[in-house]
Amino acid sequence: MIVEIRNLIKRYNNNLAVDNVSLTIPEGDIFGLLGPNGAGKTTLINTMLGLTELNEGEIRIFGENFRTSERMIKQNIGIVPQDLAIYNELTAYENLQFFGKLYGLKGGLLKERIEEALKFTGLWEKRKVLPKRFSGGMKRRLNIACAILHRPKLIIMDEPTVGIDPQSRNQILESIKKLNEMGSTIIYTSHYMEEVEEICNNITIIDHGKVIAQGTKDELKNLISLEDRIKIQLTSVNYSLEEGIKRVKGVKECVLEGNTLTVISNKNANNLSGIIEIINQMNIEIQGMDFEKPTLEGVFLTLTGRTLRD
Repeated sequence: MIVEIRNLIKRYNNNLAVDNVSLTIPEGDIFGLLGPNGAGKTTLINTMLGLTELNEGEIRIFGENFRTSERMIKQNIGIVPQDLAIYNELTAYENLQFFGKLYGLKGGLLKERIEEALKFTGLWEKRKVLPKRFSGGMKRRLNIACAILHRPKLIIMDEPTVGIDPQSRNQILESIKKLNEMGSTIIYTSHYMEEVEEICNNITIIDHGKVIAQGTKDELKNLISLEDRIKIQLTSVNYSLEEGIKRVKGVKECVLEGNTLTVISNKNANNLSGIIEIINQMNIEIQGMDFEKPTLEGVFLTLTGRTLRD
């Protein structure tokens, strides 16, 4: 295992941000770490990077204890933070020079790695341009170039596609797959479930600082195989509707997003007529209904009561 976390606890005063978390990440994996805002993802990542001191537990990366081998571990990790970590006053090339020197690269090797990273991210032709002239997607790719310059064994990507266009998002996802094929293990967090569905092998979902589910995509989907999910398109919205639907026998969860009501019920609850009756009582018209197969979004909604973007 490239990462082993055992019984990790992190407190901020009376707030338990990470609550006895244990997880393992196999070498060569693209590992999805999911959770709503405030679930503890960032704190967990920061403890792995040594940016936040843990209260209890143990972290082993590359088989070494973080407390005793911090320098070696950090030299072999690349981090792509959600907030851009680039300098607008330096060209793309100069940004990589700066970060490369931080990792101890110099001379001909540094030049070689800069060219390699910029070509890999499609930015070689823009190497003399200041990032402030880049699009959002190009800035994200430069962020990735800075993180992979030293050929890290482990790359942590925290929301690397936030706020970019679909074409740039696809380019980044393809680059992640290539990095993985080249030997890097990747920890990936995202607010876009379709990205996780596309690239991640194993996934852990955390909420309120605890691991609430982990496994492969198929294993997680099997968690809700004993449920029925229905999306109901409505002509108008009444925000007392959710509470009314939740009182229908067999309903486990319901979420209203725009004019779409998602209802999760126990398998074979046979409660559709009761759900429709509540909607009719509130003088709301139904435009359409879709019965869904299990999805990762459905797993997340069932386990946390929220969508990933909440």
